[in-house]
Amino acid sequence: MNRTIRQFTQCTLLVSLFLCSGQMARCQNQKRRPGLPGMSPSKWITLRHTQAPGKLYRVDGSPTKAYTQEDFYFKMWIPVVNLSKFALLLGPQYRTEQLEFQSDGENPLRPLGGWNLRSMGLDIRSCITLDSTSWLAFNANINQSGNLRDQPHANVPINYTFSSIFIKRTAPNREIGFGFMVNKSFNRFTVLPAFMFNYNYSSKGGIEINLPYKIALRRNLSPTDLLYVRVEAVTRAYWINSGTQPYAFRRTEADMGIAYNKQITKLIGAEVFGGYRRNISTHLPGEVTSVRNSGFVFTLELYLRSPFQ
Repeated sequence: MNRTIRQFTQCTLLVSLFLCSGQMARCQNQKRRPGLPGMSPSKWITLRHTQAPGKLYRVDGSPTKAYTQEDFYFKMWIPVVNLSKFALLLGPQYRTEQLEFQSDGENPLRPLGGWNLRSMGLDIRSCITLDSTSWLAFNANINQSGNLRDQPHANVPINYTFSSIFIKRTAPNREIGFGFMVNKSFNRFTVLPAFMFNYNYSSKGGIEINLPYKIALRRNLSPTDLLYVRVEAVTRAYWINSGTQPYAFRRTEADMGIAYNKQITKLIGAEVFGGYRRNISTHLPGEVTSVRNSGFVFTLELYLRSPFQ
């Protein structure tokens, strides 16, 4: 992690501690937010490492070459407002990613290697309490993504996503929500419906659906041990400029597998995930042909919970 990233992390941590301490008393008295008993704990700071090996590509009829998708991800939630009827949080985030190539030589995908893919962004999340069982939730994300080390940030377009959803707790063990999502990514504009459904079918398990992102079946092994069978969408879009014609490197994939979440202490937790990453679409430079873009995926995540909740 270079000096800029360290300064960004340290500054974010200090601001978060200051704001969290100022919100402590109000957090203890706040009304209940959406979510059911037994769901995974809220995360204050997240560090995640993902590897997806065994991908193959070919350049203009040349022999097939292999690479591994690999990324590191950091995110922190900062509470800005935490009242009984309204909450507002900021979530600065940073991702660095690479395609780790298994061979040397001429390679038009070289700008995608060497931890050259980077994304810096901010989530803005708010929740309005309408009554004791109804909420209106908003989420916005802005980010810049590309080979940021090789081009001025001013040359990289800003992507944004906005979503809104109405959530209703229809029973102590059931929540349902409807809304929409808008995304602008480089030269693409997308509008999708959003649907949420949380249901605890017993004290030991539940269903968690958050479309278009995730479907999961949860098993509560103990108060600190959760087992998930889940399908989760993974999307990436990077603006690549390596001195030739700029282009958007895009991937849309679905991760299908099993996750184990463990609260190690009151403040520290970890999650491991293993499964199959199914590629839905990949946009590469014209001379590059994807031969195999689906395969195994493994994720290790460490997280901290807020000490002030």
